[in-house]
Amino acid sequence: MANRSAAGSRLIDRRTVLQVAAALAAAGPALMREGHAAAQPPVVIDAQVHAYAANTPERQWHSVPNWPAHVTGDEMVEAMDRVDVDGAIYISPFSMYQYDGSYAVSVQRAHPDKFALVKPVNPDDLAVADVIADWKKTPGTVGIRIILTKESKRAPDDPGLDRILRAAVKNDFPVNVLFWGNVDAGTALIDRHPDARFIIDHMGFQQPSVPPAPPQPWADLPKVVELAKRKNAVIKITGACTLSKEPYPFPDIWDPLARIFDAWGFERCLWGTDWTRAFAVVNYEQGVEPFLKTDRLSDTERAMLMAGACAKAYGWSPKKA
Repeated sequence: MANRSAAGSRLIDRRTVLQVAAALAAAGPALMREGHAAAQPPVVIDAQVHAYAANTPERQWHSVPNWPAHVTGDEMVEAMDRVDVDGAIYISPFSMYQYDGSYAVSVQRAHPDKFALVKPVNPDDLAVADVIADWKKTPGTVGIRIILTKESKRAPDDPGLDRILRAAVKNDFPVNVLFWGNVDAGTALIDRHPDARFIIDHMGFQQPSVPPAPPQPWADLPKVVELAKRKNAVIKITGACTLSKEPYPFPDIWDPLARIFDAWGFERCLWGTDWTRAFAVVNYEQGVEPFLKTDRLSDTERAMLMAGACAKAYGWSPKKA
């Protein structure tokens, strides 16, 4: 995405949404029929993936999570292509690269039709507004990310978060926010900044990096349903399969997800895998296929969940070959 004014950004946002809508219309009557095999959505966008290079002295990781030794941009594209995922929102992995988005930029440059970029920004950086303004000018960028887990030891009124949110509004950027296990603080942050656009990571639920699922994986569901009243927020249905206590295709996720869909509406729910963070629990195909094949979604719901809502939230859609 080239450097552009806020007015231009809004125009491109509308165009990308219209492109997805046109693709949905092109699917024709098949989307309206009941009782048939699930149709592949005309466009599929994964709302959260992490790619990264190997841990080397030239590009050293900040920490070493229990992830594969490398999932490069090329490898991520290969995984997506195998299951017909057309594009993804590439979140620069905080655990490895902290606030450095340079590897993500290099991957997007190599695959501009596959990825749009989000990176974490530092609340302790007094010049964070300049960082966000520069990120906005970087081709392919569609948002920023902040961390408000309990481990971050930040309050919703943290001055650094205030700086970030003001800059996000000024630059017309949505803000991805991770507050799993800390939903009350996340709710307070959203209420504190009604002019900002929030994209809630991972449904607000604490998710495992290794099996098994937590004893009460959906314990915060009532709070997440209540959050739907905040019209300046949308929610990512990312990593949902990691919360299952049953084997693939994880049938026990659908009842709690149905409550989220009912509260938020499909136009505010963004499906994604959170791969590779989820790799020790599910492989990439297992994060995709249950949503493509379930009979708990109509074809129109599936198309909105797996592309339309994401295109609207980020103002971006991949270019299909």
